[in-house]
This record gives sequence, structure tokens and C-alpha cells, in this order.
Amino acid sequence: MSIYGPYEETLNNILFDVEKRIRQLNQQEIDKHQPKLYEHLIGRVKTPTSMEEKCQRKNYPLTVESALRKCRDAVGIRIVCNFISDIDRCLAILRNVDWCSVIKEKDYISNAKPNGYRSYHLILDVIEDYRDVDGHLPGHFYVEIQLRTIAMDSWASLEHEIKYKHHVKNPERIEKELKRCADQLASCDVQMETIRQLVRENED
Repeated sequence: MSIYGPYEETLNNILFDVEKRIRQLNQQEIDKHQPKLYEHLIGRVKTPTSMEEKCQRKNYPLTVESALRKCRDAVGIRIVCNFISDIDRCLAILRNVDWCSVIKEKDYISNAKPNGYRSYHLILDVIEDYRDVDGHLPGHFYVEIQLRTIAMDSWASLEHEIKYKHHVKNPERIEKELKRCADQLASCDVQMETIRQLVRENED
């Protein structure tokens, strides 16, 4: 049986529901004549095999409770924004909706990882009309949200492809070049934000 036990279908339903709600938040911004919140919305339920590997790596027992309580990323959604300020808008909105609460935040944009990775991570406690692993109805389910700009997302995708698909002979050189590329893209994000502000000022 899957490590998710009887909750595998529920997790897919949670993913569908949260993606739908985020799309609704985006539409509300557009209806208010504000810029769209994001460019891409990408969701997934972590495969049972990947969840088992994570539990083993963290020395958790291979149980439903480990998968849904000790680990908090069974359901994951990536929100890819055009500009850094759009990430800030998404954060402000998600912190104030009534269907979830933010229980953890990690800012890898202001404090990039040593390899250059940038993203803003949230763990949401989502209240849904499904029985949870603790027997509660409505239940509480964890959803991990990653917020990135297009530049950050492109770098992360390419870095993953380079690191995990190939056996490189000179990993130190590769890491150095990847970090340099990440810093250049971060500078580009700041420049694009500045240009956006200049355009807005000229519209006033």
C-alpha cells in the first residue's frame, strides 16, 4: 500500500482545491484592475516513492503520519511570478485568506542558498472538508508553496538538470558558474522591478 494510505485521493483533491483558490485570488486582482499575481501555477502531489525516500532520509518511520504530519510537502504548488513585487503581493494575500494559515516561512530571496537558489517558501495549514490523519473533520492539511520569479524558476530548473542528469568532472567549477549565473539573474530581477516602477510613474 502507498505510504499515503487512504489519503492519496484526498491529497489530489486538496491540490485541486488550493490551485482553484489561488486562481480565484488572481482573478480578483485582475478584476480590481491590478496586475496579475503570477505567470505560471504548477502543482503536484509528491509521489509515494519520493515521500518514502524522504522519510528514510530523515529517519522517519514509513507511516501515513510521517508522510502527512512530519513531512509537510506532500502537496506542493509553485507560483511563478513576473516581478519580485508580485511575490510580495502574493504573500500579503495568502497571509490574510480565511481558508488557511501560514505556519512557516523561509525567505531564500533575501537570503539565497549558498549555491544561488532563490525562492520564498511557505507552509500552509489548509482547512478542507475532508477527514485528516488525526480524525478531524474538517481536516487540516499541509501545503508547501514556493514563490519565484521567472528568472529564479528558470535557474532552478536548469540547475536541477545540470546537477542530477549528468556526472560532471569538475563540480567545483560548475557550482561557481551556476552561482555567478544566479547572481546575474537576481540583478536582472531588480533591474526589471526598477523599470516597472519607472513605467508606472510615467503613467501617473
